[in-house]
Amino acid sequence: MLQQNYTVIDFETSGLDPNKDRVIEMAAIRCVNGEIASEFSTLVRYDGKLSAKITELTGITDEMTAAGMDEDTAFRILNRMLGDHILIAHNAAFDLGFLHHSLKRIAGRSFNNRFIDTLTISRDRHAYPHTLKDMSDRYGIPLVGGHRALNDVIACWELFRKLDAEKPVHEYVNRLGYLKKYGPPAWSPPGTELVPVELKYAPR
Repeated sequence: MLQQNYTVIDFETSGLDPNKDRVIEMAAIRCVNGEIASEFSTLVRYDGKLSAKITELTGITDEMTAAGMDEDTAFRILNRMLGDHILIAHNAAFDLGFLHHSLKRIAGRSFNNRFIDTLTISRDRHAYPHTLKDMSDRYGIPLVGGHRALNDVIACWELFRKLDAEKPVHEYVNRLGYLKKYGPPAWSPPGTELVPVELKYAPR
């Protein structure tokens, strides 16, 4: 599927609820004919106070977000990066939820791009665990400083390439696997194929 055009996205956020939490860092890479054509990465200004857990996880501090790009400008640039490309994310339910709610709040409309979730493919093909770090290790992809947006999108793109080389991933377009015990995501793009999954574990 590498002849398609893709934009890989990742958000670091102030919390897990796209209705009330905010994007504090974003990154995107546009990939054309299998190569990275351009990239965008910025901290996003946030006037709230980050929890110690978020700072510990991401390394992002209140001082850093205070100096970030304003949200409107950041999402306007990101929107240009998306174009009509197929979006790729690891745990796309999370990133697409924040993309939808942020665009609705800022611009009054959402997005209509098709998407591929590398987490859904990973859960389908591999035993637990499936974090981006675990999958990167499994495929020998360097991931330095995970939970910073630009590092994560580059690793996600390399993971996508490996998964597609192993077996073409076209059947996963607009498919979201969700853990059966937690139920489907609160929001998913119209036309999404929602598939309940149970984790597979390696035999002991």
